[in-house]
Amino acid sequence: MSKETDNSNFDCLKLENQLCFPLYACSKAVTHKYRAFLDPFDLTYTQYITMMVLWEEKEINVKSLGERLYLDSGTLTPLLKKLESKKLISRHRAKDDERNLIIRLTKEGEKLQEEMLVVPHEMSCCVSLEKKEAEELLRLLGKVMAGMK
Repeated sequence: MSKETDNSNFDCLKLENQLCFPLYACSKAVTHKYRAFLDPFDLTYTQYITMMVLWEEKEINVKSLGERLYLDSGTLTPLLKKLESKKLISRHRAKDDERNLIIRLTKEGEKLQEEMLVVPHEMSCCVSLEKKEAEELLRLLGKVMAGMK
């Protein structure tokens, strides 16, 4: 069989053989599903994950926040301005280095954490994985992400 008629050479280019496509499609589907649970709180998914970091850290600089969320400053700046306009965060320059922008959780942002407890529960009802399966998926995705660095 000649190379021109041997389609097995192109198996690596079939969509069904790609890891990237189900990751992409799943990410889109999950983010879309979140919208229904986040809309009542007037938050986008990206704002929500930003708030999750702030609920953990209470205060963080923009560079570290970007590293945690895999977002660049061009994406973070308008997002943070929006969260500040909602009075969920405050932005301040570091006293020791004016180039360093510090993000702090406000009292309103802290109160929102309690209200948002419903979101992970609602999302877990949408995912048909057992706890051990979810833990294994999280581990594997972490491994994939680490390999991309």
